[in-house]
Amino acid sequence: MNQTAYNPDEVVYRPRGGLTGRVQKHFARRLGVTPLKIKLDRPIITFSFDDFPKTAMELGAARLKARGWRGSFFVSGGLAGVSNHHGDLFDPEDLEALQADGHEIGCHGYSHLDASRLTAEAVASDAARNRAFLKEAGLHRAPASYAFAYGEATPQAKKRLLETYSSLRGVQPGINRGIADRGLLKAMPLDGGEAGLKRALAAVKEVRRNPGWLIFYGHDISKSPSEWGCTPEFLDVVLHAVEQSGAQVRTQSEALKAILARQ
Repeated sequence: MNQTAYNPDEVVYRPRGGLTGRVQKHFARRLGVTPLKIKLDRPIITFSFDDFPKTAMELGAARLKARGWRGSFFVSGGLAGVSNHHGDLFDPEDLEALQADGHEIGCHGYSHLDASRLTAEAVASDAARNRAFLKEAGLHRAPASYAFAYGEATPQAKKRLLETYSSLRGVQPGINRGIADRGLLKAMPLDGGEAGLKRALAAVKEVRRNPGWLIFYGHDISKSPSEWGCTPEFLDVVLHAVEQSGAQVRTQSEALKAILARQ
């Protein structure tokens, strides 16, 4: 199916719901799995931000760096300079500054497309366009990690993208442990207000009790966040819990390397 690029002036796009959406997600998660064996004595936690709003850099990256940590920022080149429901999004010059600071710049597809509605080749082509954008923006390292926009994938897209990227992330809630899918890693959101904060803290507690790889993903950070964002206080509470957990905090690509090294 054809799908146009994300338009920030239109109503916020939402992936398919209902029975069709549930079936699609089931197949994406169950088929085309690339096994990743995860056996850790000490948990690993990754903080990632999608799209990404300037507040994720100004309030998110800064908070991570203050603790000696770094995060993964997933970029859609077509959103550079855009203002939308997340606020003002990144400018190209922000990318070099983040990478120079040690943060990871990952690929989120150039046009922020729903991969479940596209052929695998169309998804790969859009990702290649994004890599070209990142190179043009002055990034000296090609992205090693990919995050599916909206968390939507297909078995075919997972396999195709793993030809280029070392790992792919979705948005299915959970902790990666045992045998995970390298082509659709689970992640926990940094959103949802008080209920979302409780879920995030429960995930930190759980990964401390039973070590695995916990990936957080967020968007905007502000006093009045979007549906997919959080307040600075929300993030501070989660960061404090992670500090207390004794977990290693690594970017997505660094975490994967550490896990593979144990094999």
